[in-house]
Amino acid sequence: MSTPDNINNKTETEIKQVQNDGELTTEDNRPSYAKKRVIVPTITAILFLIAGIYFLIHSIHFQETDDAFVEGHIVSVAPRVSGPVLKLLVDDNQHVKKGDLILEIDPKDYEVALAQKEAKLAEAKAGLNIAEKEINQATAGLKQSTEDITSTSSKLDFAKKDYKRYSDMYKEGISSKQEYDSSKTGLTVAAANHKAAIEKQKASESMLQSSKAKKSAAEAEIKRLEAEVEEAKLNLSYTKIYAPEEGLITNRSVEQGNYVQIAQPLLAIVPEKMWIVANFKETQLTNMHPGQPVEIKVDTYPGKKFKGKVDSIQRATGAKASLFPPENAVGSYVKIVQRVPVKIVFTEDISNYNIVPGMSVVPEVKVK
Repeated sequence: MSTPDNINNKTETEIKQVQNDGELTTEDNRPSYAKKRVIVPTITAILFLIAGIYFLIHSIHFQETDDAFVEGHIVSVAPRVSGPVLKLLVDDNQHVKKGDLILEIDPKDYEVALAQKEAKLAEAKAGLNIAEKEINQATAGLKQSTEDITSTSSKLDFAKKDYKRYSDMYKEGISSKQEYDSSKTGLTVAAANHKAAIEKQKASESMLQSSKAKKSAAEAEIKRLEAEVEEAKLNLSYTKIYAPEEGLITNRSVEQGNYVQIAQPLLAIVPEKMWIVANFKETQLTNMHPGQPVEIKVDTYPGKKFKGKVDSIQRATGAKASLFPPENAVGSYVKIVQRVPVKIVFTEDISNYNIVPGMSVVPEVKVK
């Protein structure tokens, strides 16, 4: 039979045994925890080392930047004549082909102006015809007066000789006074006819010069009016505005019925041809040159990498090509790594993707 002392001794023994078992268990687990504290940092360090080596190798063979955007031509359309918009044939984001009629301005005023110019031109041409007829008449009159001068000159010479002969004979009493008077009258008539022929020649020459001057003036007037007619035709043709490029309509600010002014922006056309302008740091351009392949990540299409190539590298930094380039020679100078715009073109068809100017992209150039 157990006594209370025996029971207490047994209990103490069991408690010590449990405590000893616990100590043994803790001591057995210590090596396992120590191993984990060493292995985990080691694996992490190895992973970071591998990642660092990968990024180092990658940076040697590839250069990328997030300072890059999609660029494209934006063709602004503006009228060359003023007037109310008669027809508006396009809407925002509509695709148009080059040469499509997109807008028409009321042509009535320009049709009237053209008719007026054509009437003045016809009047000037009629004046030219009159001047040419006068030239022909003056030329014919001058020819006739020249012939008359030749004829009257011969008759005058004959009359002078006849008068001298009868005058001498009259003095010697060989001829009668009637014959003498007749020769004298003949001389007077011949001299008058010759003088009249000379005056007629002068009048014909004056008429010819005047007619030629009229013709020259009429020809100059015709040239001026022909230019005005062509200008009026152009202005009439400008009432119809055609698409200068193929692309999508954007920034439309005109409505049918609006009165538009010359050079007023009405809308813009964005052609489908796009490219990338990537602003690389100057330190990234060491091995970069045109023709190198590029992978382009567009924010709009995160799962897609587009193919491209380096087209050209700008011959000035972005700061130097800006409107107000820096003046490094004045004040305190702080060196800043400059960026140089690089033009990258797509080498695959992107017409099925909604890539528009201004989008953010990340190009990666394979430089080695």
